[in-house]
Amino acid sequence: MSKKANKKDHINQRKWLAIIFVSTFALSAVFNMLSTELVENVNNIIISAVLLVFVVAVGICFDLIGTAVTAASDVPFHAMASNKKKGAKEALLLIKNADRVANVCADVIGDICGVLSGAISALIAGNVAKMLGQKDITLTTLLVTATVTALTVWSKGLFKQIAIKNSTRIISFVGRVISIFHFKSK
Repeated sequence: MSKKANKKDHINQRKWLAIIFVSTFALSAVFNMLSTELVENVNNIIISAVLLVFVVAVGICFDLIGTAVTAASDVPFHAMASNKKKGAKEALLLIKNADRVANVCADVIGDICGVLSGAISALIAGNVAKMLGQKDITLTTLLVTATVTALTVWSKGLFKQIAIKNSTRIISFVGRVISIFHFKSK
């Protein structure tokens, strides 16, 4: 690789990292604010728990996609693209940019969901402790957040195995979903 091409790659990488930093900061701030407001104002443990499960599930799904895209081979998608299978071109684009796709899915979205689930867990624990009349919420918060964290990490570990073994099917599905929103210009 020439020095000029290497320098261009380095500049592109720095731009990518700057974009990721700014967008992660903005998304995290917005989602954290929205979820905190919702949990604090709802005062309904069931609704808060549903929000928590949703956030954890989103994090797990995007972690699954991030893992699958790094494990997927482009070979079956070239065949699918030549047969004009819906989503094959999008799948190839995902695999071509696997490092960035994995970064966005597993790191940006996955980590934001992890932080949000911790914050929501702490808020739920605080609400549970208030309902039980506890003055010191430390133990309740510890138990709730540790349980949510352990279940999340366990689920991600389980789904990583699934993502690796079924990477072609997963990326094919994601490619088809993306193709729905991919409009061709005339």
